[in-house]
Amino acid sequence: MTDLPRSQSTVKNTRPFWHVPLIISTETIARSLLFLAASVSALVMIEPAPYDLLIAALLIGWSCAGLELRKDQLPLLVLLCFYILGGILALPAASNTKEAVIFYAVTVFLAFSSILYAATLSANMERLKAIEKGYMLAAVFATLLALAGYFNLFSGAYDQFTLYGRAKGTFKDPNVYGPFLLLPTLFIVYDILTRPLCKNILSAVLLLILLLGAFLSFSRATWGMTLGGSLLVFLLVFINERRSYSRLKLLGLFGLAGVAFIIMMLAFLSVDSIFEMFTQRAKLVQEYDGARLGRFGRWREGFTLVTEAPLGLGAGGFSSIFPEDEHNAYLKAFTTYGWLGGLSYITLIFWTVFKATPLVFKPLPWQKYIVCTYVAFLLHACVSFIIDSDHWRHYFLLLGILWAVISAEAGISRYRRFPPAR
Repeated sequence: MTDLPRSQSTVKNTRPFWHVPLIISTETIARSLLFLAASVSALVMIEPAPYDLLIAALLIGWSCAGLELRKDQLPLLVLLCFYILGGILALPAASNTKEAVIFYAVTVFLAFSSILYAATLSANMERLKAIEKGYMLAAVFATLLALAGYFNLFSGAYDQFTLYGRAKGTFKDPNVYGPFLLLPTLFIVYDILTRPLCKNILSAVLLLILLLGAFLSFSRATWGMTLGGSLLVFLLVFINERRSYSRLKLLGLFGLAGVAFIIMMLAFLSVDSIFEMFTQRAKLVQEYDGARLGRFGRWREGFTLVTEAPLGLGAGGFSSIFPEDEHNAYLKAFTTYGWLGGLSYITLIFWTVFKATPLVFKPLPWQKYIVCTYVAFLLHACVSFIIDSDHWRHYFLLLGILWAVISAEAGISRYRRFPPAR
């Protein structure tokens, strides 16, 4: 061991004994902030939610630090800007200007949250692990409170964490709470399918908690998304697996999952209150769907109406004419953002699916995230035909993750085609 120069030794000895050098890398800070943002994403009972404030701070801070967009993310940026511009052009048609301004401001915030995720994650795809852990924490926390509310485990829990006898956790609506659980559920399903069985004990417990929360939300969309999403993840893992032994293992797990699903459903439905709500909600078409001005009737009238309003009806314009909102995100894109916003929204959804579809079959280092996020996004895009998902925070998170993966994979492909000269 070499002796320090005298000057450095003197400086070292003059430091206080309590002095401890603290070195935190920029990357650690970045991952911690993304984890924190994801972990508070379920706390949306008040507005602005903690998630909103944190994302706003991250947008400002990261922009000052040098937020870089890759050229492969330009479609996301351009189409979201056109979507926002359509809302601005529709603003004069709004029945309540103040509420409309707030509505469009939320749209701007959510759009830029997607851009934030796309830019920060594509800079280092390992940051996806921080998002996963934070999101999982948020989902389990919200579900534990939802279960506490549904079973009224403490005073005031039922009133606080349920709505109309349906679990909603820390959300305002069970129909938002249920789909929020889809992505972490798919992460767990993927892990169970691809990891050794001995490492899946905790995953199985977490999966049971999330499935129970999704079931007790009594959201038909959530039921379909959870079941369909799990099957799609299984199918993609099975297709991407080339080893015969592993495929046999997957088929065995599929059989066990089927048996476990039947046993779980029988156990849930043995409770009278759950069985009663289940039979009520399990009807494919509810009374409020098929009425003359029910959900389906409003769609017909709404699409006819927007053909006469190129600039849209403005925020709240549809509900001022009809008894309820559109309950169709694509129709709402046209009524609230005009033809420009509606076409931009539909183009963005289909372009995202088109660009991401080939990636789920490629052996990428982050295949788990592309497979699970792709399936979750695809199912959200499908249920958007029957529900207003345009202001779901986690939907824009899915959008940002997908475009991060799209741009990262495009960068890898260019590198392989044109490697740097040595």
